[in-house]
Amino acid sequence: QVQLVESGGGLVQAGGSLRLSCAPSGRTYSSAMMGWFRQAPAKEREFVAAINRSGGRTFYADSVKGRFTISRDNAKNTVYLQMNSLKPEDTAVYYCAAGSGIVADSPTWYNYWGQGTQVTVSS
Repeated sequence: QVQLVESGGGLVQAGGSLRLSCAPSGRTYSSAMMGWFRQAPAKEREFVAAINRSGGRTFYADSVKGRFTISRDNAKNTVYLQMNSLKPEDTAVYYCAAGSGIVADSPTWYNYWGQGTQVTVSS
């Protein structure tokens, strides 16, 4: 069983930045696709960004394009989400996910999930 651990969440003012990190704990694991999803209170979990194994392909939700950047360091077995120009509507629990990601923006294709990290953006 792979456990993913997210870090880097917190409280930030609108316009600020945060960088989230995600790494598997316990053992080395390299997935075909790593993704970030988020869930705001009373809303469905939604796709944010994904990156393939080599890092050569990235995918973004329209709502974060141009503001968020996903990257991965395979030597450190870590995936990052750099979030800039944050808005109050970005407030949510952010989840890291790993799996085949055959459909990058669908949670169905991710086998492993982290516990989530809270991101709160104040206006």
